[in-house]
Amino acid sequence: MAALGPAPAPSPARAGREAALRLDIQALQAAVAQLDDPQATAAQISVSGVSGRWYGAAGAADLRTGRKVTAGDKFRIGSITKVFVATVVLQLSAQGRVDLDAPVQRYLPGVLPAGYPPITVGQLLDHTSGLPDESGPGLPDMSTPEKVLQHRYDRRTPQQAVAAVSHGPMKFAPGTRQEYRGINYVLAALLVEKVTGHSYGTEIGRRILRPLGLHDTSVAGDDPRIHGPHVHGYLALADGTLSDATVFNQSEAWGEGEMISTSRDLERFMTALFSGELLPRATLDRMFTLPSGDVRMVDGSPARYSMGLQTVTVNGMTMWGKTGERYGYNSGMFATKDQQRRVVYSFNPTHRDRTQMRMTQRIADAVTRNG
Repeated sequence: MAALGPAPAPSPARAGREAALRLDIQALQAAVAQLDDPQATAAQISVSGVSGRWYGAAGAADLRTGRKVTAGDKFRIGSITKVFVATVVLQLSAQGRVDLDAPVQRYLPGVLPAGYPPITVGQLLDHTSGLPDESGPGLPDMSTPEKVLQHRYDRRTPQQAVAAVSHGPMKFAPGTRQEYRGINYVLAALLVEKVTGHSYGTEIGRRILRPLGLHDTSVAGDDPRIHGPHVHGYLALADGTLSDATVFNQSEAWGEGEMISTSRDLERFMTALFSGELLPRATLDRMFTLPSGDVRMVDGSPARYSMGLQTVTVNGMTMWGKTGERYGYNSGMFATKDQQRRVVYSFNPTHRDRTQMRMTQRIADAVTRNG
């Protein structure tokens, strides 16, 4: 395991806050080092804020060579992509080019069935659209790791993704409940392309990546590879052997989860976003505002998704950010709203199932503890 020491001593004005938010280094080290529960090939955590900075990593970026993980290694960020897409949509809103309260059907006529009710742009961003589940012919069988790998080079268009949710009735009236759905952000990315005339990846590059100097962050497109130093992802097969799943066409995820980044780039992006560098304050506040109190998740639990972010409270500390998942990869970036504590993590589970939650819960507990 590699670790960096704390940042230089804070100013006296910040000393009291730092004392109250001292990092629990032992818990952080234990969280990143435990790669057998669940089985993972690598993990890394970067924590920063008023209590200093700490980075830890364990495992191998490449099992074939044994190379260790570093903070500059790229990995697939999955649904953290949604934060980039939401930021661009909110920028367009601040510029008066998109009305968050207008139906997405106004911007994308004919994309959804004519019988569906109006779904606002904001309802896409905060997952209150009510769109049906995917169904219909042509959906690949991804029920086992072996079958997943058989489809690793498949190319899927966003139009095919939308067509798969265009059967059957709405699950609920738009705006009345909340259900996390990737299709919402496929539609949001299509909206970006329709309004700007450019690919959504081009707009992310122009509006976010280049201005912030996020040189190691990219939109994968049809390229199944990760270029430059990166962490490999693996899947455990039925016989227990591990198969390298790093090379994988991400068009299945597209605007909901196809991007690649590093822990350093994600920290820079999150810091800039929360600091108001990318959005006017009034617009940024939409990212920290949950739907009204009577809107709950479909399972009855409280709503936890805003326009682009999700929120979680652990050990009394409320953080905002986003998790992400692709085959062989699991990641997250979170911070308190005032950025007194920030975290970016990534690990590489060999099973895509609920066992991954044991690692994320351990990380969340360690990050929100005070030493």
